[in-house]
Amino acid sequence: MKFAAKHALASVGMACLLGTSMPAVAETDEEKFALGKEVFLERAQPACGLCHQLADAETEGSVGPVLDDLRPSADRVRQAVVNGIGPMRPYTDLSEEEVNALSFYVAKATGGDK
Repeated sequence: MKFAAKHALASVGMACLLGTSMPAVAETDEEKFALGKEVFLERAQPACGLCHQLADAETEGSVGPVLDDLRPSADRVRQAVVNGIGPMRPYTDLSEEEVNALSFYVAKATGGDK
């Protein structure tokens, strides 16, 4: 068994013993994409789709830029989410993993640089 897999199993086992839960960790691009979409649609408050149009998410927001047209890089999304931009406030309530997944999702869904 690989070291990373052993470490992950040990961490889960320890969490079970301690009665704590562990946040889901997106390990593959597919999992990261799915988590990012979930953040875009549900976890970010207010939801990104309220302001942004994104075909993959089937959102039709009209306040912010159309992400399919903008095709932002993951870094550009990350900067906007972490620091805010224009009328968009920073999303300080998202975890580092959620910000990374959201940035990856938007960049991949729009064809921007990942």
